Amino acid sequence: MEEGGYEAICKDRRWARVAQRLAYPSGKNIGSLLRAHYERIIYPYEMYQSGANLVCNTRPFESEEKDREYKPHSIPLRQSVQPSKFNSYGRRAKRLQQEPEPTEEDIEKNPELKKLQIYGAGPKMLGLGLVAKDKTLRKKDKEGPECPPTVVVKEEPVGPETKVEPASPRAYLEGKEELRHSPEPCTKMTMRLRRSHSNSQFVDSYICRICSRGDEDDKLLLCDGCDDNYHIFCLLPPLPEIPKGIWRCPKCVMAMVPTELVEKEFWRLVNSIEEDVTVEYGADIHSKEFGSGFPISDGKRKLSPEEEEYAGSGWNLNVMPVLKQSVLCHINADISGMKVPWLYVGMVFSAFCWHIEDHWSYSINYLHWGEPKTWYGVPSFAAEHLEEVMKKLTPELFESQPDLLHQLVTLMNPNTLMAHGVPVVRTNQCAGEFVITFPRAYHSGFNQGYNFAEAVNFCTADWLPAGRQCIEHYRRLRRYCVFSHEELICKMAACPEKLDLNLAAAVHKEMFVLVQEERKLRKALLEKGITEAEREAFELLPDDERQCDKCKTTCFLSALACYDCPQCLVCLYHMDDLCKCPRSKQYLRYRYTLDELPAMLHKLKVRAESFDTWANKVRIALEVEDGRKRTLEELRALESEARERKFPENELLHRLKGCLSQAERCVSEALGLISSQETGLPAPSLTVEELRAFLEQMNQLPCVMHQIGEVQALLDRVEAFQAEARAALEATPPGPGAAPPAPGALRGLLERGARLGVEVPEGRRLERQLAQAAWLEEVTATLRSPRARVPLPVMRGLIQAGRTVAPSPAVDVAMAELQELLTIAQRWEEKAQMCLEARQKHPPATLAAIIKEAENIPALLPNIQALKEALAKARAWIADVEEIQNGDHYPCLDDLEGLVAVGRDLPVRLEELRQLEVQVGTAHSWRDKASRTFLKKNSCYTLLEVLCPCADAGSDSSKRLKWRQEQPGLYKLDAESLGLSAQDLRDPGAVIVAFKEGEQKEKEGMLRLRHANSQKPAPPAPGPGPPSCVCGQPPTPGMLQCQLCRDWFHASCVVWPRLGSQKPSVPWWEWDAKFLCPLCQRSRRPRLETILALLVALQKLPVRLPEGEALQCLTERAITWQDRARQLLASPELAAPLERLATLRHHRLHGDGAGALREASRNEQPKVSVENGDAPSPEKNGPLPSELEALSAALPRLQGPVLELAEGARRPLEELMMEGDLLEVTLDEAQSIWRLLQAARPPPLGLFRLLLEVRQPQNPPRVPQKSPRLPQTPPDSPRPQ
Repeated sequence: MEEGGYEAICKDRRWARVAQRLAYPSGKNIGSLLRAHYERIIYPYEMYQSGANLVCNTRPFESEEKDREYKPHSIPLRQSVQPSKFNSYGRRAKRLQQEPEPTEEDIEKNPELKKLQIYGAGPKMLGLGLVAKDKTLRKKDKEGPECPPTVVVKEEPVGPETKVEPASPRAYLEGKEELRHSPEPCTKMTMRLRRSHSNSQFVDSYICRICSRGDEDDKLLLCDGCDDNYHIFCLLPPLPEIPKGIWRCPKCVMAMVPTELVEKEFWRLVNSIEEDVTVEYGADIHSKEFGSGFPISDGKRKLSPEEEEYAGSGWNLNVMPVLKQSVLCHINADISGMKVPWLYVGMVFSAFCWHIEDHWSYSINYLHWGEPKTWYGVPSFAAEHLEEVMKKLTPELFESQPDLLHQLVTLMNPNTLMAHGVPVVRTNQCAGEFVITFPRAYHSGFNQGYNFAEAVNFCTADWLPAGRQCIEHYRRLRRYCVFSHEELICKMAACPEKLDLNLAAAVHKEMFVLVQEERKLRKALLEKGITEAEREAFELLPDDERQCDKCKTTCFLSALACYDCPQCLVCLYHMDDLCKCPRSKQYLRYRYTLDELPAMLHKLKVRAESFDTWANKVRIALEVEDGRKRTLEELRALESEARERKFPENELLHRLKGCLSQAERCVSEALGLISSQETGLPAPSLTVEELRAFLEQMNQLPCVMHQIGEVQALLDRVEAFQAEARAALEATPPGPGAAPPAPGALRGLLERGARLGVEVPEGRRLERQLAQAAWLEEVTATLRSPRARVPLPVMRGLIQAGRTVAPSPAVDVAMAELQELLTIAQRWEEKAQMCLEARQKHPPATLAAIIKEAENIPALLPNIQALKEALAKARAWIADVEEIQNGDHYPCLDDLEGLVAVGRDLPVRLEELRQLEVQVGTAHSWRDKASRTFLKKNSCYTLLEVLCPCADAGSDSSKRLKWRQEQPGLYKLDAESLGLSAQDLRDPGAVIVAFKEGEQKEKEGMLRLRHANSQKPAPPAPGPGPPSCVCGQPPTPGMLQCQLCRDWFHASCVVWPRLGSQKPSVPWWEWDAKFLCPLCQRSRRPRLETILALLVALQKLPVRLPEGEALQCLTERAITWQDRARQLLASPELAAPLERLATLRHHRLHGDGAGALREASRNEQPKVSVENGDAPSPEKNGPLPSELEALSAALPRLQGPVLELAEGARRPLEELMMEGDLLEVTLDEAQSIWRLLQAARPPPLGLFRLLLEVRQPQNPPRVPQKSPRLPQTPPDSPRPQ
């Protein structure tokens, strides 16, 4: 009640605001849905609580006697029962306010309102208006809305059992009066109950009932009667806009106003003299001009498959008049209304008066859609009675217009006609129904509402007599004809072969009457002295030039004319009415002579009687009444004659077609049998009984077939074969030891029987005996063959084939033998399978015993064969082991691994296998230990690659590494680059020789590579240029140079030296600033002592490994280089420089000038050992900020070189340093040579600054202006030596 109540909300249309206050989501229809639910559920209960009581009596219509006291416009129309302005259940888009109902004063002032008095959309029923509303009612509306008494509401609560009865129109008026004079006050809103809806159905009902869609809500109408929704464009016909006022759907309109009520009002208006009602009727619309309601195949648009079916259907009114059985198809002209359909668009009370069709033809009317059409009909036998009654009741009309009934302007109440003895029938034609009227059947009617219909005429053979009588009737009435009946008959008679038999018979009768009448008329004309005559082609003349001046009949066979009066023309019935000229001036104009007409009549007779002649021939041929069988050609001629003459379907024709079909089938089958005998091709086989029945069928057919003799000969040969087969079967002696005859003889006999193409019972027995003999022969040949053993599948196949053979004593004996042999073989197979699959393997001796026993079975046992092969492989394996163990050298690991793999797969217990597995396991353990010693984490190299010299050191290293990264596992092994094959790796001498050659190749390749890289600018200029580094990208600022290969690398792509971990007190030439690229330093480079321990363990192995041979060569190479280095360092040229370096180191560590450095190094962390090149974690062992600051502060004070080396001493040291860097071993002499060479050069301040910059803790790496930016080293990166 906060918003003002139900009435105020409805008046101001504030339901959307109510929905918003109830927290419903905003939407297009939420207010309408909420209102609908409120009106359906809550509002009736509120009315009940408030005590609303409506007393609206519902009474049936009064009797006819009371209808006689009918007052104009007192019958309420279906539109008259309108709901209240505020309590309207009709929800539709763009709802407009209902127009006020007109008062009596308004109706009196406006004559059109006085006539129509219909308001609201929907089909209009003119003359049935609303009761005029008093002016006082408008005042009452201001105080409260009027109570429309649409239902009776009792005082009991509204429940499921409450009955709601619709009020009749008359009860509505009476109830309205009762409400007006009722002492009880009416409430503000009248409750109008709806049909019960469930919630889901109610919500889902807001969709169009025609297209089943709910879109385009602004064009959606809601019926105020049934609440169904319709789009305005889905209605038929569609509405151009939203109608004003109350609107009801066609179903409600039909349900609200019974057809009887409309019919009663129609005849009341017809009988009323005082009232004048005007309606519009779109009648006699030419379908050729405006289109038809049926689909037409005129090529203007493409038809759908469904439309194609209807376009050719005989029920299509465009097709029906021109069907072959229709007489109108012989009229060439398109007669509008008769051959071409007419369209009719009707409205309520639009009527068609009493009439009959032109030429008394049939008519068919189809109602496409819309309201029903009410028809009244009178049978043809009562047509004259109806005309007499009308003339009797309205003589003055017929005196002035004798053909009044042909003008379609006369209506008379059917009750009046029935009161005078005229039989009248009625019907209501609904949409989709046909109505057919018969010749001379008077009919009339009217439309119940807006509809659309289509009608056309048609004529059948039985119409011809009625058409002739119609012409006589027209002649008496002097009425024009639509077409010439005589011309139609003669045109059909001219081409009798095109006529249907029934039509030809009817035309013959009509033609006979026509000829007789024409003879009589021409004889009378001759008696009057008129002898002149001219032939005239009347069909070429227009109808108005050949009409009788007296009776208006269209002439065709003959007419009378005058030479002096050329404009005059009469038919022979009015020969005395032509003119007053003498007879000599008059002459006959004729179409056919009297000799031509009988000829046409004879042709019709022949056509009509041709069926009887043909039927007589067929009957004699089928029943062989004359004792002579006809040939197939004669029967086919009779069938062809029926097809050409278009005889109707009949029993004789069906019998003839059946006989021909049987005869042709028999001839075809007979030819197939005969041709199979001659060509040997397979044919459909017949049994002996079927062959005899086939021959009997051929003999019984009423036609001659030349193949009967050949079929008889075939039957004789079949019977002879049967006798021979029985003799062969009876010659087989019975008994268990008796064998069947030889397969060859039986097979020959069967082949002869197969060529006959006929199945005989003896053939089956011969086939069984042949199968037995063939099977026994195959079993004997298989089991008795001394050359090969019988495979188990062959044995099973024989047993399976034996089961399909018919049983016999010999077959049973052979089956038992085969089954016993198969059982024994399967047992041995199972035993061998257990030996092959058993977890506990058996020794070779046990398997040999099993194989020996199984060889006595005459069957091929696959598992025994597999066991034999396994035993042979085991013996060969033992021989291989003994050969390897007794060789000159220790066996190679690859050979032992292959033997172990083969031995494990053998299903034989081998004592030597355990010993080999131990040896292989020991070798793998040693190799794993060596790999852990040499290989870095996630290394792409194998242990053998690391131990062997890098023979391809001179190749493009960047491309090589990139190739390694993109295709891991597919790189070339160093063993292969050394020219060693798998067989060479087994020869220690070959390994040593190849290793020595690889050392020299590695040294030469490195020299070439160093020379090539030395040609590059140092450092490389940033920007486009040749690729560098392992990534193959162009140079950038801040690149590191490898001390071995002299190539440049991005600091972000490699691991740099850890200069930040260096003690500040150490001399600068001992700082860890040496960088080797990943291609030059391939391993962790363990110390020589660690390698010697591995060699000691290798000597204890009874197995040779390629890695062991390579490790020995590497160790010898390292020791040789170490001896050379010691000799060079002990030479007099290097003794003094080494002593000076020692002195400088001592002063550096214990001098006074390093106070600041000593102070910074007091808190230095204990040194963490770096094993074999793996970097320590920077999080745990990173340099302190004070150390980095001390190193950075010491850089400006660094001086050098601290010593001088002669060129003769420097060059050997550099060559030896290069060879030492190629070794994958860490040696102290290499460190001494590196420090000596460093001290003889100026300090590399730029490199030191770069290495210190990238080691700054917790800061992004910052490099000087000309130095490259380097990322921080990951914690698990290997450290170069």
